[in-house]
Amino acid sequence: MMKPIAITMGDPAGIGPEIIARLFAMEPALTQGCFVAGDLQCMRRGAAAVAGSLPPLAMASIESAADAAGVPPGCIAVLQAGAAAALPPALGVVSAQAGRLAADAVLWAARAALRGEVAALVTAPLHKEALAAAGLPFPGHTELLQAEAAAHAGVPLAQMPVRMMLANDELRTVLVSIHMALRDALDAVTHDNVLETLRIADAALASTLGRRPRIAVAGLNPHAGEGGLFGREEIDTIVPAVRAAQAGGIDAQGPFAPDTVFMRARRGEFDVVVAMYHDQGLIPVKYLGVEKGVNVTLGLPLVRSSPDHGTAFDIAGTGRADASSLAEALRMARRLAG
Repeated sequence: MMKPIAITMGDPAGIGPEIIARLFAMEPALTQGCFVAGDLQCMRRGAAAVAGSLPPLAMASIESAADAAGVPPGCIAVLQAGAAAALPPALGVVSAQAGRLAADAVLWAARAALRGEVAALVTAPLHKEALAAAGLPFPGHTELLQAEAAAHAGVPLAQMPVRMMLANDELRTVLVSIHMALRDALDAVTHDNVLETLRIADAALASTLGRRPRIAVAGLNPHAGEGGLFGREEIDTIVPAVRAAQAGGIDAQGPFAPDTVFMRARRGEFDVVVAMYHDQGLIPVKYLGVEKGVNVTLGLPLVRSSPDHGTAFDIAGTGRADASSLAEALRMARRLAG
């Protein structure tokens, strides 16, 4: 039997607890063998928010990941990760308390995965300002998990390179840089970073597809630089990286004009697009529908997926949040851990 899958609670001031509760209520077969790493009181509040229109849910407190196997369908197993909240933090408000509760859940689950106690992590959304308020030096899940994996392996952070992939049924994109200012992201488009991204994408998708992926590389500048008229990054940096990847057997092509390459991939010409920075790659995937998008961290010695949306503070506690993307993230985690 597969080891249990840990679903981290996310920021408890947002929609994380309620979409988790909705998923357990609506998809008992999908959530079988899963448990929540988080805070019991916050999860109870989340379950109450969706209780009116869904089958009733019981909640069981467990002490270890292995205990999840004994929890029956229709019951949410919750492992208290970190100190329990006396009262849940206010909904829809950035706070250090919420950031700390959310971080404790991810840290516990990451360490359990690195010890081999869980098969995968599915992470409900964090709020970056709340993490900062709690004193965490990470802008998001990807950087936090990278640091934990590097510490577990006893290697410097640079020796644990990771990349973000956003995927749905129509399109996959892997990013050279993620959470940084656009001015800094331009500086991150280096030969080594582009080549490393191609290698990580190739290795990760080869295991998923059962063959080497067809990788399209997006240019950085409009029209991929138009032969140097709009910038030389393509000529001086991206093309040499693509050629180095090809020399290593990677099926990479480009750089292509970024305003059309995603359409070509969606039509089936390519399996994945390597994008140069966060918004260049994520806007096309999210435009196709956040309810089907899944965020996967590539390069980690563990499986981690996440829904393609944020904490949605504006609707937190209303019971209106859609759990479709979380369900897709769990399905992806099962396939990758399989």
